[in-house]
Amino acid sequence: MLKTRARYHLGQIVRHRKHPFRGVIFDVDPTFANTEEWYESIPEEARPARDQPFYHLLAENDQSYYVAYVSEQNLEADYSGEPVGHPDLPDFFGEIEDGTYPLHYQLN
Repeated sequence: MLKTRARYHLGQIVRHRKHPFRGVIFDVDPTFANTEEWYESIPEEARPARDQPFYHLLAENDQSYYVAYVSEQNLEADYSGEPVGHPDLPDFFGEIEDGTYPLHYQLN
């Protein structure tokens, strides 16, 4: 049986290690759980391992807001204390507290 433990938690602000975006984690998959088409669209030399946690983020960059799906190896914690401006944040979380967003309610 594969055992994985997520390094990051729901409500935590993270940033991508290689691309200029950051976001708030709103869900975690213990291993890759997206489509094969999505996985194959990543250049082979940049493809992350499947057997690690993958995070769903309410993400933002300088131009837009979106939902991102990112492997743990490509994330790092964001300790800037700067809030994330994604318009869907209030659907999941309360106001930022000490650099993290508290859940409004328990998710599965």
